[in-house]
This record gives sequence, C-alpha cells and structure tokens, in this order.
Amino acid sequence: MGLDYYEILTVEKGATEDDLKKAYRKLAMKWHPDKNPHNKNEAEAKFKQISEAYEVLSDPQRRQAYDQYGEEGLNGSSGSQNEFNPRNAEDIFAEFFGSSPFGFGSGGVGRSTRYSSNGGGGDSTFRNSDHDGNSVMKKPPPAESTLRCSLEELYSGSTRKMKISRQVVDSNGRLTIETEIVTIEVKRGWKKGTKITFPDKGNEQLNQLPADLVFVIDEKPNNVFTRDGHDLIINRRITLAEAIGGTTVDVTTLDNRSLSISVTNIISPGYEHIVSGEGMPITEDRRNRGDLKIRFEVGFPTKLAPEQRAALKSVLEA
Repeated sequence: MGLDYYEILTVEKGATEDDLKKAYRKLAMKWHPDKNPHNKNEAEAKFKQISEAYEVLSDPQRRQAYDQYGEEGLNGSSGSQNEFNPRNAEDIFAEFFGSSPFGFGSGGVGRSTRYSSNGGGGDSTFRNSDHDGNSVMKKPPPAESTLRCSLEELYSGSTRKMKISRQVVDSNGRLTIETEIVTIEVKRGWKKGTKITFPDKGNEQLNQLPADLVFVIDEKPNNVFTRDGHDLIINRRITLAEAIGGTTVDVTTLDNRSLSISVTNIISPGYEHIVSGEGMPITEDRRNRGDLKIRFEVGFPTKLAPEQRAALKSVLEA
C-alpha cells in the first residue's frame, strides 16, 4: 500500500498551499535529524517522507496525478511521461529556512550531504557539515512566565487554561503574532518553583528553533494556612485557662472538611500540636500527606483581682 502524503503532513485532502507550507514548516522542524540526536534513524526517515509529501502535494500536476492514481501516478506506470524522483530533503528545508538553524544551505558552504542527490533514491550518508563538521543548532533560552496558584489549587489540583500570544514565522517566512490556549493540569502537592514546559511554544525567530515556554508555579498567600514543605501550619491564640485546662481547635481544611481537634496536654507558649496526615499531598507519593501543625500563643491576663491571684498561686504551688 502506498504512502498517504496527506496523512504524513497531517492535512485534509482539500488543504490549500498555505496549509501545506504551515504543516511542512512545523513537521520538518520537529523531525529534522539534527534535532533528534537520540533517534536519528527514525527522524531521518520521517523527515524524508515529510519532504517528499510536501514536494508532491505542493505541485498541482503531481498532486492531481497522486489524487487520481496514488503513488503509481507518480512513477510513470499510469501514463505519466516523467517518473517522479524526490529532491534532496535538505534543499527543500533550506528553501524554507534560508540560512538554516542547522548550519547548512542549498549549494553553499555548509550544505548538508545527509541525503544523496542521485534522484532521491540513494542511501542516507547521514553527514552534517558546517565549517567544523559539526551540527549547529540555535535555540533561544526558554521564555518563563509565573503561574500563581492558590493553596487550595495546590492541595486539590486544578485545570488552568492560559491564553498565550507569541511571535511565529508564517508559511511565507514573515513574522506574525499567533494566539492560542494552552492547558495546564496543576497536580496535587506541587510546590512553588515547579516548572511546566511547553516545547517550542515560545517566540520564533527567523533561522532559529522556536523557544520553549515555561510556566513557573508561585503560591498565593493564604489567610489561614502557611505551607512548610509538605506540612501546613496554623496559629491559634488561647487563654491561660485553655492552656491549662485543655481546648478544642476547629479547623476548616483546604478541601472544606471540618476538623475538631482536642488538645488535652498543658500548653506552654510556643507549644506545637501535630495532626498526622492532614498536611499537603505529596506529589511523589500519592498515598501519604504531610502533617498539620497547630502552633499556640498563650494570652496571659493583664489584670487579676488580689483574691484571684492568691487562689491561682495557691493552686499552682499545690
């Protein structure tokens, strides 16, 4: 069964010339072998198919023959006068990107010899050539943007949709502004400083690879809780009587559960009561959570009647 050039370029059969250019630009940049050093053989094959598909579908006569007869319409077996021999894939790439991000250009110094030029059917030699014989890949540093999340979002998880505007190179090689929506799945337990990377979603420049777009998590302050790693901290001020006689602390959790925590120990200033498993989720270990820490401040009375002071002293000294 022959190749489906439309599927290779991920376009519909009614795709316009602009659609074809846009698809080629995106896929060729993604699958260029110099950008895929860890799976070069697969990338080389895909890159060659992408170039061949674009060459056929961008030519009206070849496209008509292909639409009518498939690949047989290109090789002369269906009455066509000339057999189709694909061009050098690097030459097509260089026509789009000029002085390419990989350091080669058609017919000039640094021209790639990765594909043979003997009619397109030869074996790949898989060679790069800049002045030093090395691949040259130019990728700008990532563009970073802060994503501020409430503690409730980081506790329960959430889905955020962010509208981004970025500079892109259109199918005609011009710089233009493109707007799109990206979706971020905020995971339970993420911390301040967590980075979410969208490869190639940053600004584009002529003759460069697209930059990556990186969102960096920041935590909004919470009126009740303070985060310390996986733990949550709350502060409670109690009376001296409660410190001595015991108290109950009512807490509404970040997921709106109600806890009633009984503290029977004598509470000294700075005392910390720990409730295990009521802290933040742990991203790396979904079965466990941090702890909830209740820190107490004891309020001493500023005035006591003489008989009250005497009674309290008598009790404490007993």
